[in-house]
Amino acid sequence: MNGAVITGKEKLVVEVIAAHNLMPKDGEGSSSPFVEVEFENQRHRTQVKRKDLNPIWNEKLVFHIKDVADLPYRAVEVNVFNERRSSNSRNFLGKVRVSGSSIAKEGEEGPQMYTLDKRSLFSHIRGEITLKLYVSAREEVRQVGTDDNGQTVSSAGFSKKKKVHQQNPALVVQQQLVQENKPAMQGQSHAKPVEPNPGELKPVVITTGPGPAVPVLAAGGGVVGGARAGVTLFSNGSNEFSLKETNPHLGGGPLNKDKTSSTYDLVEQMQYLYVRAVKARDVSFFGGGGEIAAEVKLGNYRGVTKRVSSNHADWDQVFAFSKDCIQSSMVEVFVKEGNKDDYLGRVWFDLNEVPRRVPPDSPLAPQWYRMEDKKGDKSKGEVMVSIWFGTQADEVFAEAWHSKAANVHFDGLCSIKSKVYLSPRLWYLRVSVIEAQDVLGEKGSTLLRYPELSVKVQVGNQVSRTRISGVSPNRSLSNPFWNEDFIFVVAEPFEDYLLVTVEDRVGPGRDEVVGRVLLPVTAFERRTDDKQVVSRWFNLENRFSNTTEAKLVTGFGSRIHLRVSLDGGYHVLDEATMYSSDVRPTSKQLWKPHIGVLEMGILGATGLMPVKIKEGKGGTTDAYCVAKYGQKWVRTRTVVDNLSPKWNEQYTWEVFDPCTVITIGVFDNCRIDKNIIANGAHRDSRIGKVRIRLSTLESDRVYTHSYPLLMLHTSGVKKMGEIHLAVRFSCANVGNMLHMYMLPLLPKMHYVQPLSVNQLESLRYQAMNVVSSRLSRAEPPLGREVVEYMLDHDSNMWSMRRSKANFFRLMSVISGLVAMSRWFESMRNWTKPVYSSLFVAAFLLLVALPELIIPMTLLYMATMGLWRYRFRPRHPPHMDTRLSHAESVYPDELDEEFDSFPTSRSADVVKMRYDRLRSVAGRIQTVVGDMATQGERFQALLSWRDPRATFLFVIICLFAAVGFYAVPFKVIVALWGIYALRPPRFRSKLPSRALSFFRRLPTKADSLL
Repeated sequence: MNGAVITGKEKLVVEVIAAHNLMPKDGEGSSSPFVEVEFENQRHRTQVKRKDLNPIWNEKLVFHIKDVADLPYRAVEVNVFNERRSSNSRNFLGKVRVSGSSIAKEGEEGPQMYTLDKRSLFSHIRGEITLKLYVSAREEVRQVGTDDNGQTVSSAGFSKKKKVHQQNPALVVQQQLVQENKPAMQGQSHAKPVEPNPGELKPVVITTGPGPAVPVLAAGGGVVGGARAGVTLFSNGSNEFSLKETNPHLGGGPLNKDKTSSTYDLVEQMQYLYVRAVKARDVSFFGGGGEIAAEVKLGNYRGVTKRVSSNHADWDQVFAFSKDCIQSSMVEVFVKEGNKDDYLGRVWFDLNEVPRRVPPDSPLAPQWYRMEDKKGDKSKGEVMVSIWFGTQADEVFAEAWHSKAANVHFDGLCSIKSKVYLSPRLWYLRVSVIEAQDVLGEKGSTLLRYPELSVKVQVGNQVSRTRISGVSPNRSLSNPFWNEDFIFVVAEPFEDYLLVTVEDRVGPGRDEVVGRVLLPVTAFERRTDDKQVVSRWFNLENRFSNTTEAKLVTGFGSRIHLRVSLDGGYHVLDEATMYSSDVRPTSKQLWKPHIGVLEMGILGATGLMPVKIKEGKGGTTDAYCVAKYGQKWVRTRTVVDNLSPKWNEQYTWEVFDPCTVITIGVFDNCRIDKNIIANGAHRDSRIGKVRIRLSTLESDRVYTHSYPLLMLHTSGVKKMGEIHLAVRFSCANVGNMLHMYMLPLLPKMHYVQPLSVNQLESLRYQAMNVVSSRLSRAEPPLGREVVEYMLDHDSNMWSMRRSKANFFRLMSVISGLVAMSRWFESMRNWTKPVYSSLFVAAFLLLVALPELIIPMTLLYMATMGLWRYRFRPRHPPHMDTRLSHAESVYPDELDEEFDSFPTSRSADVVKMRYDRLRSVAGRIQTVVGDMATQGERFQALLSWRDPRATFLFVIICLFAAVGFYAVPFKVIVALWGIYALRPPRFRSKLPSRALSFFRRLPTKADSLL
């Protein structure tokens, strides 16, 4: 083979490593595969591997790059063929199209596994291929040449042809990785070891059989265990559930910086071909007056507009084709009649002539193009089209039809688009039911019996009742008095009505309406402080009924006294307090300026678990992501049939308080499946959730991490995949942000007129219902199951696992005090006499100079804080399975946690769980009883319940008072300290006399049954 040296500055290196599980095409159950790679009219190929369905090549193919700036807009075509010697032909085994935007630079590359795609609908393809693609500037990389058969092959990998062919494919790839990392390890003192890009997918090698253990150098410097049959992951040696830092090419990477980088700098640029079909004119066909539609075709992908009348052929629809999926060098636009296959005319465009558009450039103006008929002649009709290359920063991206959604039915297309939702502004409606006057009884007469009058207050589906009014000597029976307050949740715009009903209980479970009033919520006064609004009297509509008819009349004098107001000084909690993303009051006039901006790039997800099965496709996932912060909810587009979706969408929120949390959830879209919609089960499946507290983020730093998506199932905790995020919290004024830490967390009304814990929990549930009902009315709707999962609606339900986790959290907090007590006990035991002597000296010094105690304590805390700055957390927190006690939980406890309320389990299971809860409650009861016992002994010191003990305590107090008056306090403290710290040889193992006296005091436990 003739070798040459490339003289250009930048080269594209495509390293063909291996393939797995190829389709046999030689008629003998095998294939003789080779790989052909094409880039910018340059075509190179590897050698042929005879009779091998799992071939190993390890060959480098080098290509010239005309312009590095255009590389993200180019693509590398990789085709795998089977060579047929008998007929001097070849069979197609699969292809891969790699976008230039995903090509790494030298030193950051890593093996990537790609699934082989079909060339047409009827191709029989299977298998995967592992490649490395990177840009190199080394001149010693050799050019490809020609072999003896006149075929273009690579110069790499021929010296070890026989040896490589006999080895296990997985072992060859592993040995190659070890060899590549070995020079980096040897030169560690001169250069930093090169690590694969952790933002990319982890390379996966499928082994064909069991083999010996081969150590593989991981990205983090660790050693991965030997290969076994199945899937071998090249991991970074970290825990499966841990947080991983990534290094994606944000803003297009160093090879593609443009003026949109400042706006979309937290996502990877994705290249798209946009085609806008605007309208048509002068389209003539047989019959006339029918409906026509436009069809955009690019390779195997086609998109169809809605059908419109030929007299007003206006579509104005945009189609977006990902450059990763482009399979042709031209795009065609057809105009068709209704559902017919024959077209009335067409126009076509060469992709090499399509311009590029970069916002904020104005949109490309559409133009009229004369169409061709089936014979290729120019027809009379014209179509208005515009076509351009762009990124996801384009304005039409969100509303465009995407090529990867080609198999989605028309009704499900609207549910796959990215949207931004605004949850309604919630208010607390406070209703005070004071009294009623001249309440009439049945048939309009005065009440002749003792009435049991109560008031039912209803707003929407929220209902509350007062108690039954009591008897008062100063009030007649027809003038009941309640004076009770109720709070409801209402949302803007106010569409609800307040219904107040006065009812009389005439029998068990039977209430009779004696009057009611219906009031619109918009009529009530709004307030922002604790000043009471003016109460008002409202006339009651009295309802009389008999066996034949119901008549509604307004009785003169029957009225009810109410005080109703819309409280805007509260923050209406619709999520758990500990995960709150917004703490502003409802009223806008109380809002303060924002202190910063939160930017998030939702890059994508990897390794998602299939959550449903589609016909002919097996397990799959149609994933989309939802992020919630404050009133703003964002929803990414749905990536169809992909277990490693790429969204690359960036969103921004204003931040009013740094001590808030943003929640990101991943779901599977069920609304694009016709079968699921036909069955009526419109519930999107949960995949996982991530929370990020803004106060844990440094200002103006970009955090790029992959977060594990963990879900708790009845079988235990399960990793559903990983989500890749880029987060940046920018602060405009550090002083304002630090000042926020000194302010109350909630608005003023929560402290001036506080709500009880039970009220807050009930109102939070009502607020969640209001938000979910409003968001479900949007298009596309955000399902109730999504809102409930994002707002943690079940966070207050009983769980044995959570109880254990909270108990051990408390123990970890107390562990500091326990450690101090153990340290003090070691000083008392004089196990290290030198340390104990120094401790006694320090104690005597502080007793002599007590003014040093507080300054030295504060100085110690400040010093420890500065010392621990070196070891501060570098990454945001994430879901911790060990802290959550999700790894060691019992199956029955998980089944209890997922049980409905009320329970749906059998009586035997409920009995067993009740007995277990009784045993746990019994231990808690014992601890509470012991705490009460100690407190009662303190009370018994002066209660004369034991007269001798109280007499002794009084006498001791008298003598101690004289002693403390006569002896200086410093001397007393010093003597007590020396006595407590005396060496063990001067101490007795028996308890002290004071403790023995205390334990003999009586308690009220003697009086318990």
